[in-house]
Order: sequence, then C-alpha cells, then structure tokens
Amino acid sequence: MNTPLIEGCVDSYASCAAACRGGADRLELCANLAIGGTTPSPSLFRQVKRDFSIPVNVLIRPRFGDFLYTDPELEEMCEDIRCFCGLGASGVVIGALTPDGALDTEKLGRMVDCAGGKDVTLHRAFDMTRDPFEALEEAVRLGIRTILTSGQAQSVTQGEELLRQLLDRAAGRIDIMAGCGVRKEDIEGVYSHTGVRIFHTTGRRGPVDSGMRYRRASVSMGLPSLSEYELWQTDEEEFRACAQIVHGLGGK
Repeated sequence: MNTPLIEGCVDSYASCAAACRGGADRLELCANLAIGGTTPSPSLFRQVKRDFSIPVNVLIRPRFGDFLYTDPELEEMCEDIRCFCGLGASGVVIGALTPDGALDTEKLGRMVDCAGGKDVTLHRAFDMTRDPFEALEEAVRLGIRTILTSGQAQSVTQGEELLRQLLDRAAGRIDIMAGCGVRKEDIEGVYSHTGVRIFHTTGRRGPVDSGMRYRRASVSMGLPSLSEYELWQTDEEEFRACAQIVHGLGGK
C-alpha cells in the first residue's frame, strides 16, 4: 500500500499514448475531462486495451454535475461497470452521494458488487462529502481499494494537511491517491508534507492548437468559455517529468 505509483488521467487515444510513453503505471480512462470527466466509449477502451499494456481503470460517471444519482442513472452505471469489466478493465472509478453530503453506501455497494472483485477507486465525489473521515471508513467497509482526493481543496497543494490526516487514518487499509492540480514542481512538496506516494495527473502543459484552418469564431458547440479550436491533451515530456519524480519517492 502507498507504493509509488502515477496514474494518467486521460480522455483520448493521443493522451493515453503520451502517458504510457511518459511512464504511467496505470490509466484512468475518461471522456470529456473539460467538464470533469464522464464515462468513455467502449470503442475507445478497446483501442487502449489493445495497444497499451498497463492497467486501465474506467471512470463511471453518466453526466456532468453533482453525484446525486437517480435509480435509472444507477442502472446505467451498473451496466457500464459490467460492460467494461467484461471487456477487460482492471477496475472502475465510481462515486455517489446522498443529498446530505454523505457517501451513498447503498448505491456504491451495488456498483462494487457489479465490479466483481476488480479494483475500485472512489473518485473525487469524496471531496464533496461533509465528513471525510466518516467517508473514508465507509469506503473501507465497502471494500474500495483507493480514494482519489485533493484533500477537499481546489488542488493537492491546498489540501496537504487533510491528505496527511487521511493517509494516517487509512493506516494501510485503503490507498490515498493525490489528484487535482498535480504538477511536477509540487509532487515532492506534497509527498514531504503528507507521505502520499500515489499521484493522479493529466500531465498537461496547456492547450494544443487545432489543425482547423477555417474557423467560425461566432459559433460555440459547447460551453462558451471553451474554445472549439483548443485541444487539451497529455504532454509526454510533462508526464515523464512527473513520473520520474513519483518513482523516485520510493527511495526517500
């Protein structure tokens, strides 16, 4: 537990390739990271599973927004979990909350059962819970293997103190993976303050300019704040720099 590991958070084939070349130990495969991530397509998963040898965990999130799910949404998520596990996913990444900000243990228990013993990560719905220590204990009882968290802050550097407390409280029963705003220049500091040696990052530097020559700037296909002509992808060299730092934490 807490063995140095870096997970690439990726939502395209190009980002998967860059993260793998850069030294990722595991991938979290998503779609639509610009809105926080949603469930990817089975076709993308098949491509990634075919071409890359490292473990792939799949984000199960049916939509943008809160983590208060209806019964039909739960049915959709359970079907997705069975689908991706059947296709060979190493695990799934899940989360569900009650209206009062606790983990929805009933819905999460059903999703864990659908995973059939495969690796389960509790995603950053954890960061929206009212009591992180209660949520940690519930995750342990559910048999969840990893909690992905920023320490209930906007970035891991801002959440260092809670990350430290969570790792101490976990006491080897569940992995604490630091994620959100992880940059190469922050990793050693977060480790020094918290002891966490498992990190989750997109490894991005900035937007990649679109190859489109003709551009109609007056039309937006999605959120008006996002340009149609900027692509956000994992940068191989950025990811490699992060990976080298994380892998070096084992000797410290």
